[in-house]
Amino acid sequence: MSVYDYSYTSIEGKTVSMSEYKGKVLLLVNTASKCGFAPQFAGLEELYRKYMDKGLEVIGFPCNQFMDQEPADAKAIAEFCTVRYGVTFPLSGKVDVRDEGAIPLYRYLTEQKGFEGMGKGLKNRAFEAMLKAKYGKGYKDDQVKWNFTKFLIDRKGEVVARFEPPVEPGDIAPLVEQLL
Repeated sequence: MSVYDYSYTSIEGKTVSMSEYKGKVLLLVNTASKCGFAPQFAGLEELYRKYMDKGLEVIGFPCNQFMDQEPADAKAIAEFCTVRYGVTFPLSGKVDVRDEGAIPLYRYLTEQKGFEGMGKGLKNRAFEAMLKAKYGKGYKDDQVKWNFTKFLIDRKGEVVARFEPPVEPGDIAPLVEQLL
């Protein structure tokens, strides 16, 4: 199996087969407009515009599972992303990315690239402490922990990397360039 065996519903309500992206490098990100990481929309859009002509697609998956940080409907989400951050990359309709209700695409992504921690640095340690308190023993499972977890997929549809929320989109650019 590969990422191409899945589909999602666009923010406009249309079914989109991931096979439409065959041969492209993909960056899939669960998003939330009221999250402290929401300024990453600008970095995601910058990556998208810089590399879309070389074969990069960024797809945002709005999710309300983390402290109700995406309470809006599809129209309001799309408007927020467009007006506030100039987002032109595709967005899905609101989805669940963890637990029993996770869409199949996200179950696949987390099976392919498990959770390895938040990384180093004071900011990451504080974020990690909050998540450990929230999830307890579940903190070490492979599910998405928070908004703006990023999955990078190569041109063959294979998940090659997972980046946790504190990783800025610009920090991913060197790996994106290698895959392009």
